Amino acid sequence: MYRFNLSKLLFSFILYLGIGFAVAATDSRISFKQLLNEAGLVLNSANNLNIVKPQANSIQPYEYALRSSDAALEIRYAIRPLARVKIEYEDPHNSAPNPNHIFPLLFDTMLENLSKEGNTPKREYSPEQARNIFNADWANAAAFDVVPEFSKKYKQGLLVAMHKNTKADAYVIFLYNDYQKIKKIIDSSMRIVIFK
Repeated sequence: MYRFNLSKLLFSFILYLGIGFAVAATDSRISFKQLLNEAGLVLNSANNLNIVKPQANSIQPYEYALRSSDAALEIRYAIRPLARVKIEYEDPHNSAPNPNHIFPLLFDTMLENLSKEGNTPKREYSPEQARNIFNADWANAAAFDVVPEFSKKYKQGLLVAMHKNTKADAYVIFLYNDYQKIKKIIDSSMRIVIFK
């Protein structure tokens, strides 16, 4: 269960600043395969990448990880089926926001949590690109410097988020120290997890 607690302040303002909500840790009894099925996602082959056990951290839970044989790149996957998202909203004058409408704000908040202070260039995919690459309704990507609480080994990251209406949000976090060294691997790994 992924629970979002929103105070009586303006919803978008709270989410943008990352105040007033938290994501519950993933239930360890739920398999990655089950999350993929619930989210309407498929896991494609990952050539030359090895499965590694996810490590607990205080910044962002994730359910699956892959690493290149030379450890120059690690890819972490966080899957959030919308059926598991519960929003606690305390404003008696308005109804709770629809999970289909909060994905851009969650992306910004996740990026803020993962990144050190500094520049985080973002690029939103066009609707056609989101469909063609991920079979998604929306997708965005951002580069960032990684906070050590999320990874002590890797200093840089690329966050790719995708959303499919009524299905799920999926987050792919590429971690590395030398972008030029792993750029081709990132390009070939972009479609390892996509919507059906």
